[in-house]
Amino acid sequence: MSVWEDLRGQETVVDQLARASRQGTPTHAWLFTGPPGSGRSNAARAFAAALLCDREDAQERGCGSCKSCRTALAGSHADLTNVTTEKVTISIDEARELVRKAQDKPSTGRWRIIIVEDADRMQERSTNVLLKAIEEPPPRTIWLLCAPSPGDVLVTIRSRCRMVSLRLPPARDVAELLTVRDGISPATAAAAARAAQSHIGVAKRLATDEGARDRRNQIVRLPLTLHSLSAAMQAAADLVKLAEAEAQSSFEERDARERAALLTALGAPESGALPPSMRSQVKRLEEDQARRSKRSKNDYFDRALTDLISFYRDVLMLQVADQRELVNEPLRRELETFAHQGSAEQTLRRIETINETRARLVGTNVSSLLAIEAMSVGLLSRKDLGA
Repeated sequence: MSVWEDLRGQETVVDQLARASRQGTPTHAWLFTGPPGSGRSNAARAFAAALLCDREDAQERGCGSCKSCRTALAGSHADLTNVTTEKVTISIDEARELVRKAQDKPSTGRWRIIIVEDADRMQERSTNVLLKAIEEPPPRTIWLLCAPSPGDVLVTIRSRCRMVSLRLPPARDVAELLTVRDGISPATAAAAARAAQSHIGVAKRLATDEGARDRRNQIVRLPLTLHSLSAAMQAAADLVKLAEAEAQSSFEERDARERAALLTALGAPESGALPPSMRSQVKRLEEDQARRSKRSKNDYFDRALTDLISFYRDVLMLQVADQRELVNEPLRRELETFAHQGSAEQTLRRIETINETRARLVGTNVSSLLAIEAMSVGLLSRKDLGA
């Protein structure tokens, strides 16, 4: 099995990266872009594995079976640094550490490879720290940056990178991946891939977590409850509650494990107050977890609103081409009734209202509840508002 096995539906990208991995001197900096769920970081790790592959014959690089391929894909290869953040941003100190790491010579492989999965999470000061290192890298260092779009990275960085553009794979390819890689039944995998709109990570979560499926179903059904101003307020409160529950479920258990592991490593007493020397380290961990929580909530609100858009997307498809397969196929009857009650123009305006709210939640410090209440009112028809 080759390192490219998980990149389903990305044939053009696989061909580009496979050819580059066989070159004696590949480009020193790459920028992987694509919408969330397209597999940017998976593609970067697969490329890193192919570059570090033990096979002497260049045509066999990326075999997926040698020690270097396996450890690179697992993120444990000595010459691979994989940077991801669950904070709101990558700090300038973290960027400086990357620059220092880039100066190290490879210890066992051909290259020193640094993957930055969240290059879009860097503020301008942090990105400028990387600029010179990417402009004039050591001869055996390769940078692999990942971001949703080229516009999310400073032009000075972007202009020095070779571009790799990924797309969301077809739902059938995502379903096949879940079945082959994760052992999920074909029917469950197909339903999850369709509901996730081909987002690979979300599809796996929906296929394996019944609670996540239930919360998504409740979010998608919210427009069916919007019949009055009071109903809109209730729907907004429900959506906020569901998004926060989804975020909480994803990091609550991990926070507890991290705290327990830290206390064990510090040799903390089983009961009683912590010594002052330990309290500062525990506080630092809690601060990091709070920052991660903030980012997680932002991400899950965006996902919740993306799921909400899928309802109106299906309505629009029924209004303009009723033979299309729907994202929310189990709701077809309700969607058809909803579609007959309005026009395509109304549906487009509602999709625009949700997208404006997504941008507001990401780009400002507005209260999530207030923003979503305003959105819910905007989704009402003039009749429901009493106009």
